[in-house]
Amino acid sequence: MDVIVAGDRTELVKAKDTLGGGRIALVPTMGALHEGHRSLIRLARELADHVVVSVFVNPLQFGPNEDFSRYPRTFDADLAACAEEGVRVVFAPSAEDMYLPDRQVQVSAGRMGAIVEGAFRPGHFDGVLTVVLKLFNLVQPDVAVFGQKDAQQLALIRRMVADLNVPVEIAGGPTVREPDGLALSSRNRYLSPADRVTALALSRALRAGSGRTVPSEILRAAAAVLDEAARLDPPLLLDYVALVDPATFTPVEDGFRGEAVLAVAAKVGTTRLIDNLVVAVS
Repeated sequence: MDVIVAGDRTELVKAKDTLGGGRIALVPTMGALHEGHRSLIRLARELADHVVVSVFVNPLQFGPNEDFSRYPRTFDADLAACAEEGVRVVFAPSAEDMYLPDRQVQVSAGRMGAIVEGAFRPGHFDGVLTVVLKLFNLVQPDVAVFGQKDAQQLALIRRMVADLNVPVEIAGGPTVREPDGLALSSRNRYLSPADRVTALALSRALRAGSGRTVPSEILRAAAAVLDEAARLDPPLLLDYVALVDPATFTPVEDGFRGEAVLAVAAKVGTTRLIDNLVVAVS
């Protein structure tokens, strides 16, 4: 069955009318789809009768010195991938269709949006939550699927749904990695061969940390790998390595018991990458 492409809100309503009932799953993306996105689409198909994928490079979540203008836009390839994965509708609006020219109201991510990743990207999570809530209102899915790779984003979306009583189930899909361990990201295509060698320190650091069970030792083991990578050519320029509660993203300390998220962000060359791993703390 062919994928229906809806380029604006009116076309989205018409496309949904063709689905004929049943549960709808939404997979929000910014395009440049890779195997990680495909895994989310497959999970969505398990959870619902119809899958809608949104493709929208959201300007609100990019800072003034970030890569909005060069973010990869590969719509034809994205559409082909969606067709292969059994997606029924691709919603690909313009910024003009998503946002009024005199837009004034947006979602605030609150304290949780200003820590860890949010401390390095002020306003980023406000932009994420605003576009996600708009997509929920427009598509009206029963369930929405997001990747664990963006763990803080996933936690904030769950919190928004709970705080604002949004009637959408939230499902998280596991991080998909390259054979060498690098987490799949649309930004990986920016990496030169030398950049990629350095970038592998992110996943190595997470694995090193996961071999420990005490918070201070987890962080120490991960930091040792990242310190070594800072001396490579090109160097790894670390933003943070943090061990946090998966629901609140507040730091966990010695004495904590349960699952925690070991999260890291760094720049390699001109490319900023994030990664994380759920670790058992005892």
